[in-house]
Amino acid sequence: MSEKKMTSSRRHHLKSVILQIALNWIEQEKKEITAAKEAYMAEHCSEPDTSGDQAALMDVCKQLHALIDKLDEERYDAEAKVQKADKEIEELKIKVVDLRGVKKPALKKVRMSADSMLKALLGSKHTVNMDLRSNLKQVKKEVKEEPTEAVGDWRKNIEDKADRKKMFESS
Repeated sequence: MSEKKMTSSRRHHLKSVILQIALNWIEQEKKEITAAKEAYMAEHCSEPDTSGDQAALMDVCKQLHALIDKLDEERYDAEAKVQKADKEIEELKIKVVDLRGVKKPALKKVRMSADSMLKALLGSKHTVNMDLRSNLKQVKKEVKEEPTEAVGDWRKNIEDKADRKKMFESS
């Protein structure tokens, strides 16, 4: 049996159906969260009784302030715990990187002259000139003037070369 590929219209239809189902789930979750919030508020924060004289209202206000202070302390403690946990996480991440080691990137080949390399290594204070040709001694090339008559006579050329050979052999 050969498996057929899914057509683009079928794939598009399935994708839209999946997205619709996911949207329904998200809406249902939102409703559940709001219901849970309302149930918690009804359980923990009952409606204050505002009927009565001024002394009763002052007593209700004092109770609310005490409750606010208590909740503020709990919030501060929770924030301190979260910050401490975040610090620990950062320290552990640093330890993991240290243990694993830093991966060195591959170096690229760079064409660099000796002058620029020394300047990069030693800094701009040290100016070292690596132009080796400037340090060489100037030598003038001696031009040997051969007589014009020796050009045609091959025997003289052979005798000159033999003299040179003896000169090298003796030294």
